[in-house]
Amino acid sequence: MGEMIEVETLDHDAHFGAYVARPAGTATAAIVVIQEVFGVNAGIRGKCDRLAADGYLAIAPDLFWRIAPGEQLDPDVKPEFERGLQLFGQFDQEAGIRDIEATIRKARALLGGTGKVGCVGYCLGGRLAFMTACRTDIDASVGYYGVGIDGLLGEKHAIARPVMLHVAGEDGFVDKAAQQRMHAGLDDHPRVTIHDYPGEDHGFATEMGNRRSPQAADLADQRTTAFFKENLA
Repeated sequence: MGEMIEVETLDHDAHFGAYVARPAGTATAAIVVIQEVFGVNAGIRGKCDRLAADGYLAIAPDLFWRIAPGEQLDPDVKPEFERGLQLFGQFDQEAGIRDIEATIRKARALLGGTGKVGCVGYCLGGRLAFMTACRTDIDASVGYYGVGIDGLLGEKHAIARPVMLHVAGEDGFVDKAAQQRMHAGLDDHPRVTIHDYPGEDHGFATEMGNRRSPQAADLADQRTTAFFKENLA
């Protein structure tokens, strides 16, 4: 269903790869799928394929192209999991947001210049989805177990369009205090909705692998589907 394409940077001085999945019919909206620290791997491509089956044009940029182009890691393999954490430490998030903005522009071009563009991100991508909502003209954003969002609350005033966050109650990378700060800072924001998943750990909605928690993943994905249906129409 999908293929790799090239996306031009905002500076027009380089290109990077992105996986794109197209629906069977004409897409009326697009969704940028933002990777975990494991690259545009089988799980992220699977997310794109599922969104395409729902009628969206889905595109996942290779955000690690500057440091590890084409890297695809399996989080269930310990050395590969650790490699992902290493890449997270090397990743330039400001450059990543610019690449996401370039991907948004590419998605709009692929739609023919019309139609809305949303984003959904996981782990690192969940954090970047929140940053995207604050810093770009994205039409709707969803973040799954985003890390460090409590440290970004100073940007919440810039959120102009709807945001949904899925928070794992027992997230090993987002502790209870961080979750409380997220709620304290965002519960009264008119454009932000936070859903909590008690007892769930980081990565519960991964498309495949040992981290997946099917019941919670299905609930979160149902909420995401309804959110995009409402906000990307």
